[in-house]
Amino acid sequence: MNRITGKKKDETLIEMQNTTEYPSGGEDNDLSLNSISVKGPEHSEPSTTDPAAEISPLLCGLPGNNTAGGSRDCVFFRDGVRRIDFVLAYVDDKNDEKKQRRKEYEANLIKAGLELETEDKSESEDMKTYFLKVHAPWEVLATYADVLKIKVPFKVNDIQGTRETPLEWLFRPFQLPEHIMNPEPDFFTAPFNKDKIDFFLISDKETLFPPSTRNRIVYYILSRCPYYREDHKDRDKKGIKRLLNNGTYQSAFPLHDSRYWMRSRNPKCESERYNLYKYWARIGCFYKEQPLNLIRKYYGEKIGIYFAWLGFYTEMLFFAAVVGLICFIAGVVTYDDNTWSKEICDPSIGGKIVMCPLCDKKCGFWKLNSTCTASWQSHLFDNVGTVFFAIFMGIWVTLFLEFWKRRQARLEYEWDLVDFEEEQQQLQLRPEYETKCSGRRLNRITQEMEPYLSVTSKCARCCLSGATVIFWIALICACITGVIAYRLAVYAAFASIMKDSPTSKLQLVGSLITPQLATSVTASCINFVIIMILNFMYERVAIWITDMEIPKTHLEYENRLTTKMFLFQFANYYSSCFYVAFFKGKFVGYPGDYNYMFGKLRNEECDPGGCLIELTTQLVIVMVGKQVWGNIQEALVPWMCNWWGSRKGRHPSDRTVYSSWEQDHDLQNFSQIGLFYEYLEMVIQFGFITLFVASFPLAPLLALCNNILEVRVDAWKLTTQFRRPMASKARSIGAWLEILNGVAVLSVITNAFIVSFTSDMIPRLVYLYVYQPNKTLTMEGYISNSLSVFNISEMGLDHQPEEGENPVWFNSSLISACRYRDYRYPPGHEKQYTHTMQFWHILAAKLAFIIIMEHVVFGVKVFVAWLIPDVPSEVKARVKRERYLVQEYLHNYEVEKLKVELSQLNGYHSPEHTTGVCSLPETTEVLRECL
Repeated sequence: MNRITGKKKDETLIEMQNTTEYPSGGEDNDLSLNSISVKGPEHSEPSTTDPAAEISPLLCGLPGNNTAGGSRDCVFFRDGVRRIDFVLAYVDDKNDEKKQRRKEYEANLIKAGLELETEDKSESEDMKTYFLKVHAPWEVLATYADVLKIKVPFKVNDIQGTRETPLEWLFRPFQLPEHIMNPEPDFFTAPFNKDKIDFFLISDKETLFPPSTRNRIVYYILSRCPYYREDHKDRDKKGIKRLLNNGTYQSAFPLHDSRYWMRSRNPKCESERYNLYKYWARIGCFYKEQPLNLIRKYYGEKIGIYFAWLGFYTEMLFFAAVVGLICFIAGVVTYDDNTWSKEICDPSIGGKIVMCPLCDKKCGFWKLNSTCTASWQSHLFDNVGTVFFAIFMGIWVTLFLEFWKRRQARLEYEWDLVDFEEEQQQLQLRPEYETKCSGRRLNRITQEMEPYLSVTSKCARCCLSGATVIFWIALICACITGVIAYRLAVYAAFASIMKDSPTSKLQLVGSLITPQLATSVTASCINFVIIMILNFMYERVAIWITDMEIPKTHLEYENRLTTKMFLFQFANYYSSCFYVAFFKGKFVGYPGDYNYMFGKLRNEECDPGGCLIELTTQLVIVMVGKQVWGNIQEALVPWMCNWWGSRKGRHPSDRTVYSSWEQDHDLQNFSQIGLFYEYLEMVIQFGFITLFVASFPLAPLLALCNNILEVRVDAWKLTTQFRRPMASKARSIGAWLEILNGVAVLSVITNAFIVSFTSDMIPRLVYLYVYQPNKTLTMEGYISNSLSVFNISEMGLDHQPEEGENPVWFNSSLISACRYRDYRYPPGHEKQYTHTMQFWHILAAKLAFIIIMEHVVFGVKVFVAWLIPDVPSEVKARVKRERYLVQEYLHNYEVEKLKVELSQLNGYHSPEHTTGVCSLPETTEVLRECL
């Protein structure tokens, strides 16, 4: 198409407007035709004898006219017929280079067959921004649908649907209306072929391609269209991304089809955004199923796959949450059967056992019954159900991944992704790669010169990137070491301060406030703050070093960024939990020979009730804190940004002034890696509920509650706070599936070690079946058996408490020995203070349990993975049926077409043949860059 006559040949749009601009405030300014486009010769329509008849369709949609087709609160050109498939925004500036780039770029877009219409800056809210609206006519859509092999219906699906679910009435409150769940009929589809236009079911060519497909086609052209003249030598200058990076255009986005709070008044607008908000994005719909087909239709397959995975993950969490809750209830029910806690709390047993100081100088001797409350709390999570739940979660992870593969295969078929190939997207060069690579070399396939990054430069960049990642991971380790040092240093201070603290006299909570609890809670909070600060800084560092590596394609860029971010966040979020689970209390030594950090700070010891309760505390604070902060950040940040930007904007109720493109322009941009952060958040949560779930069975329940909210928060912000994302295809969740598989395998190992070395389950079982003196299969005497004896007189001066630190009940003349958590021979024995045989029996039992649990779980995992095929048999049958029909119908089509051609050659024109075959005019030139 050509712009309306009146501008000179080499004049840009801005220059033309400067010469034809009406006085500001004039009434005729609204009727200025310099922002209106008409069709050129290549798309001309039959002319009319009345000039007014040519102009009236254009004028009906000008500002001030509220016709249904031409309203500014609409997704059509001002003629009310042509749909706006994309919008480019730019600011009026004096940069001649940008003007020239826009001029060449728009000329090439017109050459590619797109139709353009510009909104003058005088009609924008800031009086500076131009909006270039882009429309793809049918010929362009058909041409590039053929290039992109977009699938189009050719036959109604004749395979009967699945049978009704038993007791379906129970699920009706959770279901959505049929037109929302399935907005389109079910068809058999085949890749579009421009030469076989009459092969496909095309009732209306204007609605054959949904808006998301139209947007994808237009963006495909925009991202490859050059902005140079044909005689220009620098042919790598192409694509809207580079124009956005160099400031030629401010933004590029497809339009939402309506406002989210009301339907569009134009009957031609689908109002799918309104339906998504009403039935999906509102918090009140948290118990409803997700309209995945409508999400896919509006946002594309890539976003649809994410919400399908998130919804399936949330559904599977329900079963893990129920089992975890049952295990927790089992701990509560068996609360009174906790014999070892009763011994700790019994004044005649725990009240008479004097424990050695937990730190030097500032910690005095203490009685075992002071840990009574912590022992009871530990039993809630450290019981027989812990072992069962750890094994269950190992199997649950396998079921989750295997069933997701089946769900994914079903979606691939339903969404026409079975034969989808990503090579075109993978081979698309990033604009940054083309800009920063100064070298050129011949591509053997295309026989054209292409950007090239030398091996030397690539190795140097990768080495610098790797060194940066290692440095940041080392920084995490340093921070964790600092938190550990804080624990060691502050515990002594808390022990000294809280000895006579008024908080110990408080009712109900007084007994809960102990030095151990205060140290653990404050250290966990400090660790969480450090995690969030490091995470905030590293996100920018990871993007910077990934940009520095200059990945060639977008897929390579996302994979590299995914690897860096996950490695860092894995170390950042889980390192403190790994320390408490596998290192704390394991390398303490004994009173006569303690181990020290930095030569000054004595290593931490576990409470006589075990370290499991501290791991639980650490896990709860980090996991819950991250989820709460993440939801607040996801919902509040875009809302605040939009609120701040809308202060100078127009009120949405003024439809005749505040246009659809202006409203969408004022929203936040959904970046190309926007889903990356959503996946990362959920994968980190997946690690929390699998890697350390043996210490906290309620973790899946917390994750379930969070994800029910997460689905709606993500839907709300995507529907109301962001511009419409660019629709793109994806047949799976990509590299995240491999990461989930890796976490699933690691979780079996970590939970086996937690049950063996962090929990007291194995020592109790060994005592019950081997070392119980009365052979009565009771736990009586376990506490005394698990504590070793040390002679206080042999304690060095550096380890003895300072004067005044010992409690009033301590009398050195009467108390000669203290107890500590270990299995060592008592003083006076020929092997005093060395490990007893019971220690080695327990160690052997722990290692045996790890081996048995891993082999059992991994065996079940392999069997389940073999038993459950990745692709359901029903889907396989449907795929075969569709491929068979495609071949059969194409064969019949070719035969009929051949008959028509033969009859025409013989001079015979059969009515039934000639009327059934139509052709598509060859009017659109396909850009060489798009092939």
